[in-house]
Amino acid sequence: MLDKNGIAKRIAREVKDGYYVNLGIGIPTLVANFVQENISVEFQSENGVLGMGPFPFEGDEDADLINAGKQTITTMPGASFFDSVTSFSMIRGQHVDLTILGAMEVSESGDIANWKIPGKMVKGMGGAMDLVASAENIIVAMMHTNRAGASKLLKKCSLPLTGVGCVKKIVTNLAVIEVVENGFKLLERAPGVSIDEIIRATEGNLLVDKDVPEMTL
Repeated sequence: MLDKNGIAKRIAREVKDGYYVNLGIGIPTLVANFVQENISVEFQSENGVLGMGPFPFEGDEDADLINAGKQTITTMPGASFFDSVTSFSMIRGQHVDLTILGAMEVSESGDIANWKIPGKMVKGMGGAMDLVASAENIIVAMMHTNRAGASKLLKKCSLPLTGVGCVKKIVTNLAVIEVVENGFKLLERAPGVSIDEIIRATEGNLLVDKDVPEMTL
């Protein structure tokens, strides 16, 4: 079973040389810490940063450098800063190759709910709706179940949707799963996790081949 860093490390393998990548709040922000050193990647944040680096070490934080989640960040050589109009023009113009988001729920048809729980106060959706509406490659980083042990990979989302039919792949603490025409397809198992455990933790339709490899990190 993976922890949050393990999920981020596995997703980092999906990041290819030359990609422009947007990282959502939560687990996705950790992906920048695990990208291979021999590839060139530009991380974009919708608050107006292109060229984000890993999180700073304690004591090296610069309060003027933050991501969309108001976390302190580092920047790579050549990084640039701009207004939100320019940032969202990049997103809406489909100039971002890969979007990595967290989620509260994902449906078997690729719908995502990641911004609001009814009855709880939120500041707003932020850039999530623009990202899911414009991105062609969306990977979700999330825990497979909630704190009560209920599945977050569902037949149909119960929370307000952020986007419809947009998620391509999901990496959880239990598995790597692809969204296909007939539901979720199990691609890889997390270390030490059995197929039966994943089946029990998935409410949506899960397609399982005879041999499912254990993921490598």
